[in-house]
Amino acid sequence: MTRARSDSPPLFDLPLRPDFSAELRARGRGQWPVAGTDEAGRGPLAGPVVAAAVILDPDRIPGGLDDSKRMTLAAREAAYERIIACALAIGVASVCAVSIDCSDIRKASLEAMRRAVAALALPPLLVLADGRDIPPGLACEGRALVKGDQRSQSIAAASIVAKVSRDRLMARCAHRHPDYGFEHHAGYGTEKHLAMIALSGAVPGLHRMSFSPFNARAALIEAAE
Repeated sequence: MTRARSDSPPLFDLPLRPDFSAELRARGRGQWPVAGTDEAGRGPLAGPVVAAAVILDPDRIPGGLDDSKRMTLAAREAAYERIIACALAIGVASVCAVSIDCSDIRKASLEAMRRAVAALALPPLLVLADGRDIPPGLACEGRALVKGDQRSQSIAAASIVAKVSRDRLMARCAHRHPDYGFEHHAGYGTEKHLAMIALSGAVPGLHRMSFSPFNARAALIEAAE
């Protein structure tokens, strides 16, 4: 596993909104195209982790890009449509709950980002990845940016695409499992979600059995046997 040296900026050095400076510096060094990649869904109890990779057009940067977690639902959806219309290339990939259970969420998140980069129709020469780790197995150079979705517009775009894509996927899951309310909480451990798990149990293949409360329940059953 490749771990980048710390690139965590002091809080007062963070821009109010992400910009395109890291991408332009790379372009000045001859590293172009530059892709940003990020994931959504590390914390939920159900569903896949979804990653996106985005190569923005320097001449058509969509407006309103930001860390998807700092945006309202309406703002994310509007930004998503602008990214789809303007980006040079977009890749989206996921790692399912079963694979997360067979590995761990950190490795699964990095694998989803690697797959998203590999899905780009335009191969990048540099990948900017949100967080502290570079996804292993990239076909080009990678650079990890702590709080990258608040610093790089390419990573911010990827965070928006990943978040909207995952939320839509979980809304589709709600059609098959309407009692769980996936369209409202996207698999996170809300009070309603936890109550439904206690009443009806886990959905095989959709809930992450290595996450609490499932792993704690399994440990109690094993101890009682």
